[in-house]
Amino acid sequence: MEGFGFSKLEISEIITVTFTLFAVIDVLGALPILISIKKKIGDINALQATLVSGGLMLFFFLIGENMLEFMGLDIKSFAIAGSIVIFILGLEMILGLEFFKHDKDARTSTLIPVAFPLIAGSGTLTTIMSLKAAYQYYSILIAIFINLIIIFITLKSINFLERILGPSGISVVRKFFGVILLAIAVKIFRNNIGVLK
Repeated sequence: MEGFGFSKLEISEIITVTFTLFAVIDVLGALPILISIKKKIGDINALQATLVSGGLMLFFFLIGENMLEFMGLDIKSFAIAGSIVIFILGLEMILGLEFFKHDKDARTSTLIPVAFPLIAGSGTLTTIMSLKAAYQYYSILIAIFINLIIIFITLKSINFLERILGPSGISVVRKFFGVILLAIAVKIFRNNIGVLK
């Protein structure tokens, strides 16, 4: 892979960022909510929901830092705040609690609440900003693209995944990625807290 311009370290970083976003977006853990939405509004437009959520992620990735500067904030401080949000999201997944409430009334369209806030919600957008303080930009962009593919496939395969995983399988996936999120949150917090001293 080094002949193609990628080192083992870079590949490792891309994998780490990809799994971080995957854990935060938690599209598999959101299957019960997606199934409920599907029953209310019919088939979810997977392509539309994926494109809109991807657009929101890219917009926040590109413009988010300028927004922070306009408000007099720096990315390091935002990263620390983001690490706290990521930590809470991890606790949610492990303990089965719900600190961040989702709008489960989905009568309007697949965009709300599927694309936002379920997929590209505050946790996802905050995580993208936090990752910018710790990882290469291209790693984050590749990770976003990979996750959008996963999101699209998941939305197209809701019924199949429901049969394969079952309630217990979904619970195991949520707890596993919850632990990963806790570790990543601690790392981001530790790497940025020293910068503010």
